[in-house]
Amino acid sequence: MEFESFLPTGNPDKSLPAPPAAFALYSLGVNTNRDAWAYNFRRDDLKRNVSASMKFYNEEVGRYIHSGKPPDLDNFVGYDETRISWSRDLKQDLKRGRKAEFSEGKIRRSMYRPFCQQYFFFDRLFNEEVYLFHCIFPTQESENIVIWEKIGTEGPHYALAVNMIPNLMPQGGSQCFPFFTYAEDGTHRRENITDWALEQFRTHYHDRSITKWDIFHYIYAILHHPEYRARYAANLRRELPRIPFASASPVPSVVKDFEVFALLAKAGKRLAELHVHYEQQPEYKLTKTEKAGKKLDYRVTKMKLSKDKTTLTYNRFLTLSGIPNETYDYRLGNRCGLEWVIDQYQVSTDKRSGITNDPNRGDDPQYILRLIGQVITVSLETAKIVRALASLGLADAENITTA
Repeated sequence: MEFESFLPTGNPDKSLPAPPAAFALYSLGVNTNRDAWAYNFRRDDLKRNVSASMKFYNEEVGRYIHSGKPPDLDNFVGYDETRISWSRDLKQDLKRGRKAEFSEGKIRRSMYRPFCQQYFFFDRLFNEEVYLFHCIFPTQESENIVIWEKIGTEGPHYALAVNMIPNLMPQGGSQCFPFFTYAEDGTHRRENITDWALEQFRTHYHDRSITKWDIFHYIYAILHHPEYRARYAANLRRELPRIPFASASPVPSVVKDFEVFALLAKAGKRLAELHVHYEQQPEYKLTKTEKAGKKLDYRVTKMKLSKDKTTLTYNRFLTLSGIPNETYDYRLGNRCGLEWVIDQYQVSTDKRSGITNDPNRGDDPQYILRLIGQVITVSLETAKIVRALASLGLADAENITTA
């Protein structure tokens, strides 16, 4: 019952009037049901893939109408997987006679997996479900920061702050808690931390200077707190997080409790800065060994770690060594940050569609090499901050208190 007494992050039953919670709105990550078509490392490839698939879809709409709208839609549509990936909602759109419309403005940047950005075609017809992201990132210019949480029983819970549209994620999915919400045209920006939550924190700590940003960053720190994650691992796999107040037990006092809250908020702010701006972090210096007699080459096909995980075979030309063991202390589910990069930044071809997704950048050939060093830096800094969190107010069960 202890977990149930903490502050809810959101209202899980959308059919009921919303009870008080920390966030007014939250959303599942975007679900396309056709990731091979809707995502790509290369903008031109994405544009070509989406345009071709939409052309085929529109042709099928026209054929359906001219055929007298036959009732057996499943047996009517063409199942050429090199041209389209059908889903329930897309078939319903065809049945309604809705035409697909391509627009350059629908191409966005998206966080497909941790530390893996791709171009993404954001469209209510072409995506199976956009959920509430038309209110979170309604336009290309809409700025926001979202706590992207992996949920579900398959794999440990984790949270990552991102500033672009996140994917639903396989095996359980993800829930996303934004700091801002917008009207669908990108106007009327408002803070998504509720006034109720603000009053709860100000009353508990007897301090009117607490801001909604403080609460957002405090929540992000709590979601990284090692004791919180360990003690409530089972809860976090099956329900939305609930947030305790920090305590300075065994000698609690309003002043000391607020000091712990302030330290956690500061730590959460630093974590968010690291994770959102990971591409701006300094590179960790690895030893680079180039193969003699080989031409300079930064192209990646598929990288591979050594058994002891201290060396990375980047390609046939380049090997990187000196990866510190602490890199693997910062885990996002069953992988650390570096392992996510290795897994995602490889040339892959989708078996059904035949679409190839190539992460190498012609205009920035050293991007992946640089990213490896930056993600190692982020991992080391995150692990250091997380270790320090263990001493901040949540080490013992009696230290986790509510109002």
